[in-house]
Order: sequence, then C-alpha cells, then structure tokens
Amino acid sequence: MAFKGTKRVNHQAVEQADTRAGGVEAVDRALSILGCFTEHDEGLSLAEISSRTGLYKSTILRLTESLVRSGYIVRMADKRFAVGHTPMILASFYRRRFKIEAFVRPLLLSLVEQAGESASFFRKEGNDGICLFRADCRHLIRDQIREGDVLSLDGHAAGQVLARFSTAKPRTRTALMAKIPFISLGKGDSETAAMAVPVFSGSEGLIGALAVSGPLTRFTPEKLVSIRPLLLGFGERLSISLASKQYAQARS
Repeated sequence: MAFKGTKRVNHQAVEQADTRAGGVEAVDRALSILGCFTEHDEGLSLAEISSRTGLYKSTILRLTESLVRSGYIVRMADKRFAVGHTPMILASFYRRRFKIEAFVRPLLLSLVEQAGESASFFRKEGNDGICLFRADCRHLIRDQIREGDVLSLDGHAAGQVLARFSTAKPRTRTALMAKIPFISLGKGDSETAAMAVPVFSGSEGLIGALAVSGPLTRFTPEKLVSIRPLLLGFGERLSISLASKQYAQARS
C-alpha cells in the first residue's frame, strides 16, 4: 500500500504501543521498517523511514544493521536504504509452495491478449486475498494491482469469489457456479471494475480466483458481455489442468 501524507508522528507513543502489543517488539519494529517501502521508492532516507514508521532514528539505525546483514535491505552509497534481495527469495518460496505457476502464468498472458485487460490470480490467505500472479495489459491506463498485494474479500469480484466459495457446501457451491462470473463495479476501488471466476484443484477444491480487471470507464455492458465467456473458459481450462471437473459437474 502506498504511503500517504507527511503528518507528524508521535514516536514515543508508537514505541510505547509496541511494548504493549505482545510478540517480540524488536521483530515488530524491524517488520514495520520493511513494510514502509513502496514500489515507487528507489531509496528512503533515515528521516523518511522514521516519518513512515513512527520509530526513533536511533531505533531504526540499530535494527537496520541486522536487516542489512541478512539481505532484507541494502544501504546505498548516498546513505539511503532500499529493499534487498532476501524478500525476493522468500516471495519465490511462497509462490512455489502452490506449485501452479507453470499453469497460471501462460494462461494469464493468453487471457490478457484476448480480453484486452489485465488478469490476476488470487489465493485466499486467512481473511484476505493475495495476488499471486499478475499479467498487465498494454493500456497505459490500467488498475494498479501487483503480485503480493492484499485484497479485501468484501469488495473486488475476486474477493467475493474467494469468500463465498471457500465456505460453500457442495449444494451451495453448485448454486454459486450458476452465478459466475462475479462482477464488481467500483467496489473496493471506486474507479476499478473486475470480473472473476473460481479455480479448483482436484486435491484441494477451491484453490483461487481468476480475475480480469481495469478502469471502470472501459468496462461497458458490451465489454462485460464479451469478457464473460472468455473468463469462464479460462477458469475451466485452469481447473482441468489442476485435475478438477467442477465446471463440468456444475453443468450436469
């Protein structure tokens, strides 16, 4: 999530709150340093990190020594800090855990080519949806979703798919299949539209949500009609690749 604003932070209140929150406060503070970087930051100064996290500069300097040694961040020649290589390695481990990248990425590229809009694959983690894989369309103006972004389950169409299918019993699931794809117009983000379908695995059941999304202004009724059969077809193809016959069973 992009950092917004430059309001004054009460450092003492932040650090006192850390001591009351439970867990290991040094770890929480180190993670807050990592979490303050955005995709637009080539590097952050000590003052910028302090402003974003609410931590004292002395605390940040102490914690960054460990983060630099372990490769989570790097110290640049101009004394600013940037994200290091270790988070990228961990991200690759996370994606590899699901063993579906070889199936999903080519399909996303093909879906983008045919639909003319960006496509994403989301996985449910706890009470959130996580974007595991993403393929951007060629339009200069598009919705800004990145791999690793967290999605609310009550707005975006993909979030609705994950929320409703993850708890559905067999009979309810059959009824839900008759309602797909789910559509969100200006929900979660007032300027974004999305259409999503479930993806199933033969061994796990619901494994994720496949979505096409873009600016609300481009998702006209005609566009929604044209994307619908494409998305349903790609959702079924991916599910079949993962040894699931859920789409065929829903039609029978």
